Amino acid sequence: MTDFRQQALDYHEFPTPGKISIELTKPAATSKDLALAYSPGVAEPVRAIAENPDDVYRYTAKGNMVAVISNGTAILGLGNLGPLASKPVMEGKALLFKRFAGLDSIDIEVKHRTTQDFINTVANIADTFGGINLEDIKAPECFEIEQALIERCNVPVFHDDQHGTAIVTAAGLLNALEIREKDLSTARIVCMGAGAAAIACMELLIKCGAQRENIYMLDSKGVIHTRRDDLNQYKQLFANNTDKRTLQQVITGADVFIGVSGPDLLGADDLALMADNPVVFACSNPDPEIRPELAKATRSDVIIATGRSDYPNQVNNVLCFPFIFRGALDVRASAINDEMKLAAVDAIRQLAKEPVSAEVIQAAGADSLEFGPDYIIPKPIDPRLCSRVARAVAMAAVESGVARIELPANYMQDA
Repeated sequence: MTDFRQQALDYHEFPTPGKISIELTKPAATSKDLALAYSPGVAEPVRAIAENPDDVYRYTAKGNMVAVISNGTAILGLGNLGPLASKPVMEGKALLFKRFAGLDSIDIEVKHRTTQDFINTVANIADTFGGINLEDIKAPECFEIEQALIERCNVPVFHDDQHGTAIVTAAGLLNALEIREKDLSTARIVCMGAGAAAIACMELLIKCGAQRENIYMLDSKGVIHTRRDDLNQYKQLFANNTDKRTLQQVITGADVFIGVSGPDLLGADDLALMADNPVVFACSNPDPEIRPELAKATRSDVIIATGRSDYPNQVNNVLCFPFIFRGALDVRASAINDEMKLAAVDAIRQLAKEPVSAEVIQAAGADSLEFGPDYIIPKPIDPRLCSRVARAVAMAAVESGVARIELPANYMQDA
């Protein structure tokens, strides 16, 4: 672990500090180049944009630019360490946008006193970008922030910790239940955790067909139920009318366990109480709620997913967020709505059912990858993700009325 820590620090420091840089897209070698790039040539696109604001997409990088914005109040699993400490994560997000979807991205870390200060800061700079990716903002403030920015901004705003996690979770869970011949509409679900990711996951599963009364959510004080008087408005949505108070009580006979909480919170004895052919998503990072080795030793019939790349079935936001923004920006969507999220869910889950190339299998370090208990969601390195998810999202944007331009001819069909 000490060696890995040093490797990580060296990776970020050498040969150049950080993970992103600016590159030029136009020549700048001659006096004429500079005259076109700046004064006096730059005046022409300025006049054009002033006359027709949509021309900003013709003459600037706005249409291919995403801002990754954080206040550092919920950095990975490290907590509230402040905006400056979040910068390596935000640069990493920018790296993923470029690597997987060809989107330019810049990180912005905001220091603020109040939630409204943060909202105002982001809203005031939003027109610079084609889209806003919010990241590592703690609950419940993240819900207020995202909703306010959606209402105030003319570009899509997406809190990936909420919706990216939810989309990949939904895709994987639907496939796992299909493999086990279970139906989401009748499945009993236990959700350990009640923060941004947990609430977004459950809300999206309900849109996919889960029943709210079949969901049992737990926070640090136990089961969230209707007789508790300490619940914020978001937890209240999942207050179950039940006499059950403990994990052991709600997990008995449950079909699904979804953990977005902390390490080792699901014991072998708890797993043993679940229904036949249980599905476990232990997504706490880096240490899951239960280790896959322990889970499989306890239940040979379990399908288990984690957030880690060194186990099968990695629930990883990179499966969706670059491609959701790719599709949204390519049709100049004004928002990322439920129709677009559900389109992403379906595109991801269907891709897992298709044959996988030898190159992807080799890159994944696997002997084979076939749809089944150990392969319920695609690998992030599958190059088909960009075309499949981006196209599905772009089509949904057009069909739901939030796209500002039509889908380009043959969009992503040859990718």
